[in-house]
Amino acid sequence: MSASTQARARGPRRYDKPALAHDDLVDRMVGRGLVVLDRDRTRRYLRHIGYYRFSPYLIPFRTMPAGETLRDGTTFDQVLDLYVFDRKLRLLVTDAIERVEVAVRAALTDTMSLRHGGPFWYVDGHHFRDQAQHAKFLGLVRKICRDQLRNDEETPPGELAHASALEHYLTSYGEPELPPSWLMVESLTLGQLESVIANLRRISDVKRIARPLGLSAPILTSWLRTYVRVRNVCAHHGRLWNVGLGVYPAIPTGTTVTWLDAPDILADTPDRRRRLYPVLVSLQSVLAVVSPRSSWAQRLSDLLDGHPEVPFRGMGIPATWREDPFWAEILAEKRPSAP
Repeated sequence: MSASTQARARGPRRYDKPALAHDDLVDRMVGRGLVVLDRDRTRRYLRHIGYYRFSPYLIPFRTMPAGETLRDGTTFDQVLDLYVFDRKLRLLVTDAIERVEVAVRAALTDTMSLRHGGPFWYVDGHHFRDQAQHAKFLGLVRKICRDQLRNDEETPPGELAHASALEHYLTSYGEPELPPSWLMVESLTLGQLESVIANLRRISDVKRIARPLGLSAPILTSWLRTYVRVRNVCAHHGRLWNVGLGVYPAIPTGTTVTWLDAPDILADTPDRRRRLYPVLVSLQSVLAVVSPRSSWAQRLSDLLDGHPEVPFRGMGIPATWREDPFWAEILAEKRPSAP
């Protein structure tokens, strides 16, 4: 096992913290310096958000990074604003990842189906590097099909309601056993989709998949790995704005991929490359190709303007981010907003 995959040791301590009632949790935050003007309202938010989810948003307001005491005058509404901002940010990022993901699914099935024998190309292990991984993948697709048939029949009422495409295929065709490529890719999670592309044997195929997205093969595989992690954070409603992702997008070095005009900005702060900002740039880079009329960049700008007290350094966003031509040209264009 390599050092990169070696499991880290568990911590030495035993967790013995008791469960606390909402009133006790409010008392804990007040004791650390939080200004709570409406105790009932604060307790209600904790009840429906959960202290475990809410408490990390207190961290930027601490007097010392390793301490618990909050800066004088820190109010519950300031912390709540950061939480609300993060929720809006997750929705915005999820929207962008969805568009990228759909485009990748289409590029994969179009490329491979047209170049390699039709809609059932993926059954042939010749197209994949790791045969064991390919066999596991086929087992996954078979399980998806079995589970579909074990579910209740999809018979939605009404003339505009139709069963899913997978349901239609499985109940209409006995052969081939597995569905065509364009159905198969729709059944996969983003992580499974990323694994399929990463296991393709020919780099030429990955290049062709990347091309409609305005990317190179190495950038596509790198960014997909990052998007899997980011989407998982968003899907589980986790903290996104200042999270350490652990998987970061490669920074383009050539002119093939649209990127910041001043990429050195990512080196101005030591950990800026390991924050969310490069992910936001990468998403806009792809959106500029697959959804050029998208208002996503403007919505990002509006979101940041709407929460001026949020410490954007936690995302690695420089104060002058809008001045880079990468963003400036998009934000300056007067175009109808796309949904």
